[in-house]
Amino acid sequence: MTDTLRIAVIGAGYWGPNLARNFRASPDWHLAAICDLDTERARRVAGSGTDVSVTASLDTLLADDELDAVAIATPAATHHDIALAALAAGKHVLVEKPLADTGAHGMSMVQTAAQASLVLMTDHTYCYTPAVLKMRELIHGGELGDILFIDSVRINLGLVQPDVDVFWDLAPHDLSIIDFILPGGLTPVTVSALGADPLNAGKSCIGYLTLPLANGAIAHVHVNWLSPTKIRQMIVGGSRRTLVWDDLNPQQRLSVYDRGVDLGLQVLDGADRRTATVSYRLGDTWSPALPETEALAAMVTEFAAAIREGRTARTDGGAGLRVLGILEAASRSLDSGGGATAPRHDREPVLVGEASNA
Repeated sequence: MTDTLRIAVIGAGYWGPNLARNFRASPDWHLAAICDLDTERARRVAGSGTDVSVTASLDTLLADDELDAVAIATPAATHHDIALAALAAGKHVLVEKPLADTGAHGMSMVQTAAQASLVLMTDHTYCYTPAVLKMRELIHGGELGDILFIDSVRINLGLVQPDVDVFWDLAPHDLSIIDFILPGGLTPVTVSALGADPLNAGKSCIGYLTLPLANGAIAHVHVNWLSPTKIRQMIVGGSRRTLVWDDLNPQQRLSVYDRGVDLGLQVLDGADRRTATVSYRLGDTWSPALPETEALAAMVTEFAAAIREGRTARTDGGAGLRVLGILEAASRSLDSGGGATAPRHDREPVLVGEASNA
């Protein structure tokens, strides 16, 4: 498949215009249509003097046999039904985060796409930023050594969402990044969530996630709607090096520290007694050069490549499921006051053409 792919964006609200702009600018795609119940808003996204059609009818849109794919940018509660209708019509599907509103709906979407040998991709936009791609490269290449800890902070003032708590609003970004950079994905042993609602908003406005990992490492995510300062930072500590990602520092988004703690074992007097000795490394710090590219542009390119090459996308439905499973486990932990387990959805590359046999 070498011809330009035809796509429609479903949803002309907050995120739909960003998707439409990048599909329109991509040489891989022809933006064919915008679908939204508010056709005036859809026309504004389509733009004047273009051949982009506008419709309020999903059925009419999906009846177009020349349409290759759809991008869904609607509320999470609608993702499942729209995606299943698109897959039934033979369309490849891109879904904005989160993949769905429940794990059961997400699993249904993943299974339906596999049975139809169609690409289902989750729009985890941060995973296509140059900094996060470099983080993945360094970690997968062994530059950090064994991962010991991950600390992630995403805090700002507002907006308090009407339909979800701070975990479901902000944490998908951090969870999707951690899932993307860790070999094998993010599969915590348990999920412990602690939330606070000092505004009496009826939902957690401040939240902390603790995610112990199978190798003894631990990941921690802090999200907050009430902070007057905005922070977007992640620290990944390894046995060899530590990296720091600061998304709000365009001059130095990524720093790698050759600093850390070494733990050795020393035998005393030839006896079997051993005592741990701790030493500290204070080495250099360096910042990798990063290209200036738009994450959404890279994401729509990856979507086209996955379709043409008959493979799963880098942020496929499985990635969306893993994030969704952790969010649901966090909700259970909040309700019970204890830890909860998230279902395992291991990262396994599957050729789309072979998906029906998987």
